[in-house]
Amino acid sequence: MSKTMKTTDPKRTPHATNETNTTHTKQTSCTTHTKRYPTSDKIALITGVTGQDGAYLSEFLLNKGYIVHGIKRRSSSFNTGRIDHLYQDLHTKSDIRFFLHYGDMTDATNLIRIIQETQPTEIYNLAAQSHVQVSFETPEYTANSDALGTLRILEALRILRLEEKTKFYQASTSEMYGKVQEIPQKETTPFYPRSPYGAAKLYAYWVTVNYREAYGMHASNGILFNHESPLRGETFVTRKITMAVANIALGFQDRLYLGNLDAKRDWGHARDYVEGMWLMLQQKEPDDYVLATGETHSVREFIDLAFREVGRKIEWRGEGLSEKGHDANTGQVLIEVDPRYFRPTEVDFLLGDPTKAKEKMGWQHKTSFNQLVQEMVQEDIKTIKLERNELKIQESV
Repeated sequence: MSKTMKTTDPKRTPHATNETNTTHTKQTSCTTHTKRYPTSDKIALITGVTGQDGAYLSEFLLNKGYIVHGIKRRSSSFNTGRIDHLYQDLHTKSDIRFFLHYGDMTDATNLIRIIQETQPTEIYNLAAQSHVQVSFETPEYTANSDALGTLRILEALRILRLEEKTKFYQASTSEMYGKVQEIPQKETTPFYPRSPYGAAKLYAYWVTVNYREAYGMHASNGILFNHESPLRGETFVTRKITMAVANIALGFQDRLYLGNLDAKRDWGHARDYVEGMWLMLQQKEPDDYVLATGETHSVREFIDLAFREVGRKIEWRGEGLSEKGHDANTGQVLIEVDPRYFRPTEVDFLLGDPTKAKEKMGWQHKTSFNQLVQEMVQEDIKTIKLERNELKIQESV
């Protein structure tokens, strides 16, 4: 992991990030019966705070002087590894500006209570079941959390009469374009989702537009193309590749199994994209924006570049399901195609046009594709070495 994004310390207690439970009050900076938090003209509420984007956005907003509240789901295992570095010990500090709350996008009363208690000036709705392949296996849950979850927050703002006070950001996705109708894809390109995830996000997109027009809310959609980082979940293809490359380079793995090697995506760095989210809510008028790099690369290119980072060149042999990636020097098979990783309906090509974001907000990506892959591989090598060393220490005790 990077220096600013620490891994989870298993010795940390459940109180480690100033969590509050919505059913009873823990020892936090709030009172016993009525929760009271520091007030400010810059209060952000982030759903999905423990995810990749939530972690980068939390750090970004704290650095800008915000009070940040995050919603996390209850889990029997530690799930705050990406944000543990933001922890402030409530026993030694009096100016706490980072708070966590238990909540779920499927629980409307819980969301209403949290919004009422925190009184945010900005809400960033990043929470979602965001794995496309998994959405085919859990379509109903995906729709409930990703589509109706967005509606629940918007309706909460209306019920609490916060339409004028609170600005709302909805994390939309390039997966809504699906079977692309135009190249490159921009804000006016027709949508054609190809997964339950894309369809659920499309509902969330349009209901955000509807509440903006019906109730005058400052509600904006960020149509973000693929954005990755060392904090990306390990089941997503980019992180799956860089983890495998690191493990293979260190001698802990033999080969990598993947699905569609020819799929092309517009990949950027999540760190750059959270700034775009923030910029949308600083605009005088709400609107919808595409955030993208404006260039596309295949999964195969990502693999080639990742292995190049550890000094290995890939030579591709065969076609279709029989295609394999060999080490050009030794002939060792390093990559194989596994049909189980193919989607029922594939999205073959995504390429975003970020012109509007650049012209209206001054936003553009800063991290190149090469830099992104390099950072992810190197951070995974560091992480694996650290984990192996810790394991050796534990075994020797």
